[in-house]
Amino acid sequence: MTSFHCGLARVASETGGRFEQGVRVETDGGLITGIDLGTTAQPGDHSLVAVVPGFVDAHSHAFHRSLRGRTHADGGDFWQWRRRMYAQAAALTPSGYRELATRVFSEMRDAGYTSVSEFHYVHHQVDGTPYAAHDMEVALADAADAVGIRLLLLDTLYLRGGVGVPLAPEQRRFGDADADAWLRRWHSLRDALASYPLVTLGAAVHSVRAVEPADLSAVATGLPQDVPLHVHVSEQPAENEQCLAAYGVSPTALLAQHGLVTDRLHAVHATHLTDADIRLLGDAGATVVMCPTTEADLGDGIGPAPELLAAGARLAIGSDQNAVIDPWEEVARLELDQRLRLQRRGVFSPAQLWRAGSGTEGLRVGAPFDAVELGLGSVRVRGADIDQLPLVARAGDVTATIVAGRVTRPEE
Repeated sequence: MTSFHCGLARVASETGGRFEQGVRVETDGGLITGIDLGTTAQPGDHSLVAVVPGFVDAHSHAFHRSLRGRTHADGGDFWQWRRRMYAQAAALTPSGYRELATRVFSEMRDAGYTSVSEFHYVHHQVDGTPYAAHDMEVALADAADAVGIRLLLLDTLYLRGGVGVPLAPEQRRFGDADADAWLRRWHSLRDALASYPLVTLGAAVHSVRAVEPADLSAVATGLPQDVPLHVHVSEQPAENEQCLAAYGVSPTALLAQHGLVTDRLHAVHATHLTDADIRLLGDAGATVVMCPTTEADLGDGIGPAPELLAAGARLAIGSDQNAVIDPWEEVARLELDQRLRLQRRGVFSPAQLWRAGSGTEGLRVGAPFDAVELGLGSVRVRGADIDQLPLVARAGDVTATIVAGRVTRPEE
């Protein structure tokens, strides 16, 4: 058993999360087995200052990090940026990806992310030939293991270059022969990753642009029901227009027709939704992953986050292209972008922002001890209401990250 004494900590309660003083956390194998409030430190306790649940990066493309600070003079739009991104994908090798992902995951951990959902589709060699032993996926797992961050590896189905369009040469390494071949590779990959304690295999469909409707049905029937499924949804108006022209419905409605709009769905971006889309996602209790810094960087637009929350959907954040790796910035932008859109303040409560960032109300018995220690002495946060830190703090205020009870400080 390992115990920690937190001068201040955000803990879960029957009415939500709240900050308590003198919180003693007992763990066993990385899981929280006991929480005592109003305590003093005991011999052997590890002392922490102010502790909050770790942030979850629910959408990342690690290799996009290579484009940071290199595309701002080009102008253009998402589609022009995508051409630069494909060139980066073509240059990846397993060893190079392991090195790059290690740097990216380290930056995430030090900023306060304790978990990352990596939306991964660079599966094969440049000509589409499979690697011998899931080399690219293992590279990501090795990187997460070395850094000490949880990884939800979202192995992605990517079969088309657009609606009714085959994969382009630069997309060839993303694709499997068909949905059944992807499912076979997915099950084989799950076995290959079984030895990584911090790695879980999830799944993704790149977008409705990248598959045919029959492929969606194959995913619905062939993927185990307890596996989380992530999909890029309505990121661009052009995606909606193409889907409507080809199938007569929106991307969300197409997913729903094939049984994929459920509470396991994570709809990424969901920027350009109809009212009917919002109702579908809300009624299903789906999670919508907003990536505010990327959506701003690429000029994508501002999605209807408060409407989705009111309809019953859950909100999460992601770093996407990793032009910015700072969960505090993502959470703050979740609120501030809506202020610009709706021209009013306080669109989300601080409690809703904490929940969107971490996926939980606070530390609780039975959950992994994945947390962030904050320093409260910086000029940035000094004097701020502790509950309102999602709108004030930034990655530089993180003094330690704890994953499964393992404490790592940024300088390490």
